[in-house]
Amino acid sequence: MSKMKIPAKKRLFWYLKDGQEFDLDNPCHADMYVQQLLSQGRVEDIREMLRVLSPESFLASFRRIKKYLPKEVRKFWEDGLGSADGYPKGNPHLS
Repeated sequence: MSKMKIPAKKRLFWYLKDGQEFDLDNPCHADMYVQQLLSQGRVEDIREMLRVLSPESFLASFRRIKKYLPKEVRKFWEDGLGSADGYPKGNPHLS
């Protein structure tokens, strides 16, 4: 598996050292990235995240971090994914 590293945008990750990167193959890094983007990201940040992460990686991360999201954000994404457990309805490849 190749290393998927992306720089941490200072606008979103102001609390990290300059030059910090996320290794999205690392579940802890992916979870921090997804949680911050879902909570604080702009539309273009979310689009980039969904291009960079595979659907499987995004859903796995979402299931791990959803309890830490603000209630409104969590509900929005659960509704959008079609299920409160983070598994999309009707797609056996992702559930």
